[in-house]
Amino acid sequence: MALKIRLARAGSKKRPYYHIVIADVRSPRDGRFIEIVGAWNPMLPKDGDRVKVDADRVKHWLDHGALPTDRVARFLDQSGIAKREARSNPTKGLPGKKAQEREALLKKAQEQAAAALAAAAAPAEAGAE
Repeated sequence: MALKIRLARAGSKKRPYYHIVIADVRSPRDGRFIEIVGAWNPMLPKDGDRVKVDADRVKHWLDHGALPTDRVARFLDQSGIAKREARSNPTKGLPGKKAQEREALLKKAQEQAAAALAAAAAPAEAGAE
């Protein structure tokens, strides 16, 4: 049975509150879980006590093969329970494929316009001499 340490949403509409739970990967997000090991209240200020984690239980489940989701891994890294590797995405800031195609077409059109302007200006200069 593959286990995940993930968030399960609770709270009312527009007032999110999340439980950090141990669950089978096949169970739905807010569905069946094995154990609640913490909570996250994103409505509290960042300098407040937003994340509460039962460190002993999380370590127990990590030893039994549970994998944290990315968001939970951030919480565990902040609390010093588990180390999260920094991600690197050097292409994140680049435009998408279609935008790059439009950019290439625009550049090609500008080069053609510059070449046509230069070709039109060359006979005029030759006639002036």
